[in-house]
Amino acid sequence: MPVPAADPHELIRQGRELHRQGLVIGNAGRHAEAIRLLRRGQAVLEEVDAANRGIDWTRTWIRLMITLAMIQAELTTTKEGTALLVSLRPQIEQLPEGSVRSELSGFVDHNLATVLMRAGRDEEGLPLLGTAIVHKERAIELGTDEPDRLHESLITSLILRGLANVILGHLRPATGDLNRAVDLAMARNLPMRAAQAAHNLGDLSRRSGDIPGALRRYERAERIYLDIAPGILPRLRVDQAHALLASGLADEAGRYLDEVLPGMDAPQDLAEAEVARATAAMLEDDLGLARKLALSARRRFMRRGNEAWAAVAALLGLRVDTARALAQAKIPAALPAKAMRQAADLTSLRLLDEAALARTLAARLEVRRRKVDQAAELLAGVRRPGPLASIEQRMLLRLTRAELAAAQGNRRKAFAQARAGLAELGQARDRMGALELVSGTAIHGQELGDLAVRLVLDGGDSARRMFGWLERTRAQMYRYEPVSGIEDPQLVDLIAEIRSLGYSLRQARLDGRPTAALRSRYAERQRAAMRLGWHAASRWGQPRPVAGVGEVSAALGRRVLVSFAVSGDEMLAVVVVDGRVRLVRLGAAARAVESARRLHADLNAMAPDFLPGPLFDAVSASAHKQADALDTQLMKPINELTGNRDLVIVPTGALYAVPWGVLESLRGRPVVVAPSATAWLAATRTSSNGSKIVLVRGPGLTAAVGEIDKLAAHHDKAILLAGNEADVKHVLAALDGAELAHIAAHGEHEADNALFSKLELVDGALFAHELARLRRPPKQVVLAACELALNRIRPGDEALGFAGALLAGGVNTVVAAASRVGDQPAAAAMDDYHQALAAGAPPAVALAEAVAADPLRRPFICLGA
Repeated sequence: MPVPAADPHELIRQGRELHRQGLVIGNAGRHAEAIRLLRRGQAVLEEVDAANRGIDWTRTWIRLMITLAMIQAELTTTKEGTALLVSLRPQIEQLPEGSVRSELSGFVDHNLATVLMRAGRDEEGLPLLGTAIVHKERAIELGTDEPDRLHESLITSLILRGLANVILGHLRPATGDLNRAVDLAMARNLPMRAAQAAHNLGDLSRRSGDIPGALRRYERAERIYLDIAPGILPRLRVDQAHALLASGLADEAGRYLDEVLPGMDAPQDLAEAEVARATAAMLEDDLGLARKLALSARRRFMRRGNEAWAAVAALLGLRVDTARALAQAKIPAALPAKAMRQAADLTSLRLLDEAALARTLAARLEVRRRKVDQAAELLAGVRRPGPLASIEQRMLLRLTRAELAAAQGNRRKAFAQARAGLAELGQARDRMGALELVSGTAIHGQELGDLAVRLVLDGGDSARRMFGWLERTRAQMYRYEPVSGIEDPQLVDLIAEIRSLGYSLRQARLDGRPTAALRSRYAERQRAAMRLGWHAASRWGQPRPVAGVGEVSAALGRRVLVSFAVSGDEMLAVVVVDGRVRLVRLGAAARAVESARRLHADLNAMAPDFLPGPLFDAVSASAHKQADALDTQLMKPINELTGNRDLVIVPTGALYAVPWGVLESLRGRPVVVAPSATAWLAATRTSSNGSKIVLVRGPGLTAAVGEIDKLAAHHDKAILLAGNEADVKHVLAALDGAELAHIAAHGEHEADNALFSKLELVDGALFAHELARLRRPPKQVVLAACELALNRIRPGDEALGFAGALLAGGVNTVVAAASRVGDQPAAAAMDDYHQALAAGAPPAVALAEAVAADPLRRPFICLGA
């Protein structure tokens, strides 16, 4: 008895359902499983005899095969995916003119463009997206039985064409496509497509240098992805990491990527993430990891037949090899030739900015090999950076031109290139907004600044020129005028949540309850607030001009400014005194750094109040030894210039941790520590707020440190906040407009983000970030019971810490400990300090007198002005 033929309508329905399942699973990243379902759907549809294969069958078949081609392109090679897509066109052309033919033509062109763009062939993909959009608009115009699906597909094509235009530097059409996509997605209630458009608008902002804008758009997309499509988050993290790399925050970018790399299985996305992670490792000088990841990424791209991305990964490997060769001062003759071969490969792939970068690397290598003529010829052929060239690439070109000019003996041209490069970097920095982003950009200009300083030093130029270059290249984040009174509602709410979690965590510890879940949530919320702070309403205004010697000398009067710097392995001091500038060489920088680190460790070790006598004596002797070593190397060679005058010290690197009053030459002398002469000058010009004095006692202090009642006796009408009144709300209100704020509270320096360094109050942490809410920051802040003068020193002497955040936020003077300090000596020092203040002494004078009584046990410094 013959088997009855299956109903063709039922077979088409089954094929359509298997396609839907395969599409969902494929979008979730389970590609192998998706292919199995699609192959089953393909087999089911093939059971339909030729006589029953009408438009409905053809439509279902082609949609399924398009999805199969896309997943095969991800899992295998670009060539296989494109071949399958192209093979579908003849079947579509056999359909009658109408909506279905236009729809399917649009689908094929869109997906073919997608595969090509994933392979880095954006110029080939762009016209296909144009025809895809035309086909889809035509299908909508003719009428369709799936209007929602077709409108969503049109939006997707607009988003992808916007991305292609972003990559190719066509900013205006990119903006038009992406904004149109957002409008259509919102009108048709398609949040996922709106998120994708926002994501690509973030890419547009990033490539055009608006990093805060990019992070803001990425954040919006992330909120939607979390609810609808968490599988897309790893791809978003890669783009967020690229934005952070553009601002120099390689450590943060590395953390983003380390979170997502283990869970990525799509070969293309994984390889792109490895490229980004390798870039972060290179910026952090982890050249071994950078090379390993670049090679791994290149192998993945080659297996996929993705020549463009493979060439990009190879270029990254070349950058790593170049960095290693330059560090070792051994340039293999084959390396410049390799760079030129890569430049030719990149040019053939129409990756012109990348080709220019490879050629620049070749020129720089030839400069170091003293092949000056060859280097000049290579540089002459480097194209002008395009509008979307990274600031890192621009700085490398400026650096290479400057090094070539120096090698040719043209120091004037070398300085001109350095000056122009740092000006370009300044323009990029001006767009950063957030303090961490502003400070991070310094890494891109570090070598250029170092070259200028070295040229000054080697050429025997005037100390005035050295002063000028140091001010151009260091602590640039302190140049920006703070903008007060900013409250970002979302950030305020998030910080309040963090404070509550911190309070709960503290109570759980006291009660002996488990804390793992609370700690995890606290860390996650703090990371979220940190990210939000990067692009929330900026609290930084216009950059101040770099201070000149004349205006600094006028403000100094009888004081002396000593600006320390390092060139190579040599420690230098630029001394400004009585309108004159002197440059003094101070020996090996490594020796000073080691003494400063050992001194800091010794002071921390001797901080506890009741150390056993023999242990205290041993640590004290070591601290004296290190202090004497620093004094001998740094201060005694300039004593003839400084005399016994008051000092303004601009440290560098590890010297930020030195409490200068422990040096015998400076014992009892007023010393102010400032991140730069420009920052010091700005702080001296700030007017007084009035006469309000605020004394705050946080929870959990010993009686000695918490005796603010005793300090109040030195001041008339001081406002005392203790117990339940020492909460964040009351303390912030009291700080607004204060002349002097003394805060005795436990604190914590947050190395990764200065604005989340904190002081513990009765209801939780007060973050440095929250001082942006003040209309008038306090003129002087004294931090009595914690080591919050500590800083994390980024490249370019960008010092980040609680005290630094206060100074950048508009506080004139901060008094804090540079290392741990015992409760009893801290209380005694603060009593002496306030007594001297009440008698009319300026902060630096009052602190010098207070510290001199017991320098090693009172490691306080006066920062700012």
